Amino acid sequence: MGHIEQFEVWIPNDATEGHEVQARIVGLMEQQGWPMRDVFGVRLALEEALVNAIKHGNRMDPSKQVYIACEVVDHEVTVVIEDQGDGFHLDDVPDPTAEENLDKPGGRGIMLIRTFMTVVEYNAKGNRLSLTKRLDGEMRQE
Repeated sequence: MGHIEQFEVWIPNDATEGHEVQARIVGLMEQQGWPMRDVFGVRLALEEALVNAIKHGNRMDPSKQVYIACEVVDHEVTVVIEDQGDGFHLDDVPDPTAEENLDKPGGRGIMLIRTFMTVVEYNAKGNRLSLTKRLDGEMRQE
């Protein structure tokens, strides 16, 4: 087992603060030599997840906060994002690939997160999201 970097932080319900934490996580991945396409994918997934927490979870309420925990090890990055909102059920989110929803923005973020991360898990309430990205043994060619 190599180098482990971890931190946890509560941030104000503010997109700028979210970006700073996102940059910190991406920086840790870059320091540990993660491939750029993985770094890029995690950055996009984190952006979506943080926007969801701030905008949908906490409903832009400035009195609320977002909790973020991160652990970066050699071949795995795990990020937990929890908001202070009421949560949601995945079943209530429209499927963005269904024809009747193609023009609607809802649900795309979750689909994007699933595309870039290896494991995506929500708690029962729906206000805590756990994201894991594992490094492939061999680099997949596009």
